[in-house]
Amino acid sequence: MRLGYLHFPRFPVQRKVIELSELTGKPFVLVEEVRGQQRVACASTSALKAGVRPEMTLTAASALEPTLRHFTYRPEEERRALVALGEMLMALAPGFQVSEPDGLWLDAGAAHLVKGEEGLCAQVLERCSELGWRGRMVVASEKFTARALARHGARHMDVVPDGEGARALAPLPLSALEGPEQTAFVALGLSTLGEVASLPVGAVTARGGAVGMRAHARCRGGDETPFLAEVLEEVLEERLTLEWPAESLEPLQFALKTVLDRLCGRLGGRSRAAVRLSLTLKLDPSGRAVVPLTLARPTAQAKMLLELTRHRLSDVRLEGPVAELLLRVEEDCEDGGQQLSLGDAPEGDAALEVVLSRLATALGEESLFMAALEDSHRPEAGYAARAFRPPPASRGLEGELLQPVVAAEPVPEVLRERPSRMLGSPASLDVEMSEAGELMAAHLGGRWRRVVALMGPERLSGDWWDARPYCRDYYRVHFEGIGQAWVFRDARDGRFYLQGLFD
Repeated sequence: MRLGYLHFPRFPVQRKVIELSELTGKPFVLVEEVRGQQRVACASTSALKAGVRPEMTLTAASALEPTLRHFTYRPEEERRALVALGEMLMALAPGFQVSEPDGLWLDAGAAHLVKGEEGLCAQVLERCSELGWRGRMVVASEKFTARALARHGARHMDVVPDGEGARALAPLPLSALEGPEQTAFVALGLSTLGEVASLPVGAVTARGGAVGMRAHARCRGGDETPFLAEVLEEVLEERLTLEWPAESLEPLQFALKTVLDRLCGRLGGRSRAAVRLSLTLKLDPSGRAVVPLTLARPTAQAKMLLELTRHRLSDVRLEGPVAELLLRVEEDCEDGGQQLSLGDAPEGDAALEVVLSRLATALGEESLFMAALEDSHRPEAGYAARAFRPPPASRGLEGELLQPVVAAEPVPEVLRERPSRMLGSPASLDVEMSEAGELMAAHLGGRWRRVVALMGPERLSGDWWDARPYCRDYYRVHFEGIGQAWVFRDARDGRFYLQGLFD
């Protein structure tokens, strides 16, 4: 099996800078409590240049750099961030395994879909760069080979052919073994993995036991550790604990952006889109507020969701500052994407979606509805207003397309279009006809409207078995000052009726 290893140098530091851009270039550390003392777990580049080192006490680090800022190191948050990154990359790698504290193993079995293993490395690193991460990636046949080269190799991207793991590992320093595996070889004065690989197997086993034998096999490219893909959570949610409780909307927006970026990245990796979400705000010192978010259209776009959330929070009154965020996807569906026609403006669509989503969230889901096709041949009964719901993934087109019972002759496609605003029952029209029997004008909106253009007829008939059969000639008529309308002439009484209006 071919595997890729994605390594993020000083992952916790990178994560903190992405979440708080104000820390860019500034000295700061992440600290954890060890035997009652606050000790440095990770340090930024500026802090390292000032002499700060991991495992140093916070007091000693602050003495070296008076402007040093510190934050709590939470391993569970680092893991959640790694899992989120793995899910974001599932469009390129179908499976991933977390390698704490700073990496991911990726299934490279689908590399042929992205121009081979080099193409996979390039696209993964490009995707990470777009999200603000700096990484290194290596593809190999063994987990240890990929990880060691990504962490200690000289190249930020590499592909090791099958069977050449020992050759690629040979120049790496002994520290690439990590942990107790390198202890036995340090005493022998060895400095590279190639020197370890050249030792006799029997001598290594006698001196180092099972641990030494495993390390020796890995240095020879013989790692057989299985790849165990991460089990995805059924319920998508993201949480973030704030370093300081937020008392206003502005600092809260930065935390929201981080949470939404992660959540939408995970949705995108699964090819899913959110329909309904809930935002839970944990308050300081106690209490919580739940803010429901209903979308006008399923989406995985973080920018649109951030805009909606910002507007929604502007109407919420909280009893205390916010200490923690929890964003949960309550309902999702398959993400079919959006195909734009030439000339469409995505920015306008996004603005409209925010407005519609705000209405649905503020007034209730029933305030947002769509025109749904009904199983009826009669035109005025062919549409009905229904509460918006995305179609299930298994739903097909069967029974969704309605056809007229009788079509007198082939009808141009433009005439087969149906109006977006359909009247519940046809409205009788007073019309003016020419001597040749052509429609010239109609009384609409309180005055006479001249016919600018007319297409038709399209003859529809049906319900002969019913007490109210119909036989009609439909026209698409452009009225002056009104626009395009769907009008028909009833064969029973010869009168004209308005059926609907086109947007």
